[in-house]
Amino acid sequence: MSGHQPKHVTVLMGGWSAEREVSLVSGASIVTALESKGYVVRAVDVQRDLAGLLAALTPKPDVIFNALHGRGGEDGLIQGVLEYLGVPYTHSGVMASAVAMDKAMTKRVLSTVGMPIADGVIATREQVLAGHVMEPPYVIKPVDEGSSVGVRIVRPGANGPAIAAEHWVYGDTVMVEKFIPGRELTVGVVGDRALTVTEIVASTEFFDYTAKYTEGHAVHVCPARIPAEVAEEAKRLALLAHQTLGCSGVSRSDFRWDDSKHGSAGLCFLETNTQPGFTPLSLLPEQAAHVGLSYADLCGWIVEHAACHG
Repeated sequence: MSGHQPKHVTVLMGGWSAEREVSLVSGASIVTALESKGYVVRAVDVQRDLAGLLAALTPKPDVIFNALHGRGGEDGLIQGVLEYLGVPYTHSGVMASAVAMDKAMTKRVLSTVGMPIADGVIATREQVLAGHVMEPPYVIKPVDEGSSVGVRIVRPGANGPAIAAEHWVYGDTVMVEKFIPGRELTVGVVGDRALTVTEIVASTEFFDYTAKYTEGHAVHVCPARIPAEVAEEAKRLALLAHQTLGCSGVSRSDFRWDDSKHGSAGLCFLETNTQPGFTPLSLLPEQAAHVGLSYADLCGWIVEHAACHG
């Protein structure tokens, strides 16, 4: 740590998205880790109250650690407030956050650099309620939610609409993608380095919200037992996504790998998370530990690389 005075770090957590509870767990772990590194840490549970947030950030800390997940926390909104205040903050800036949160925009940007992506369409809620907008099997997902919130797989032979009207609370725009069979892979990026590849083997139908945040619901195989060629390509693509989207600090990109295809031909990009989970079960800290970077050291690295991006 530079200088003699310990840095004052405010950890923002909670928020009002569907991922509030996860953010609170992430934030509490981060506070403990940063205190162990000698930082002076304050936790703020962010409510949808700008005046309250500004009061909580007065006097200004040296750094803000953004441990928010989902809407408001990783879509450019809080980043814009922090840019306005001129306080260095962790993770990605306004533009990268906003683009990465919008899955359709992410794919549009990354297709320009040759990222392998699943065929898909953006449909209205009404179109999806009316019937199949593409031949099953396909996946429907909200355009701008994280943690697999609202994701459903529609299998061949499925009757009726893919979603029930009363259950779809994610707005009027729906992303419909061809279902890619195979295995779920994820790659964490720290700075300019892709860490390793983890395979997620879920006990649920796919790696949904329950599997992500419940002990025993998903097995993380780290490093993934896959051919070296596939691992290297997944790492290359994760770093390419991080850099092309303009991410800062850390990110995590998710892929499907159809292992019935030759080599890395079956790799397909799903999404980039600019605010990866930081719970004790989370994938990025686990990958960092695998390459010799402890949880506390990872948190410290993130603080030391905080910035304003405006």
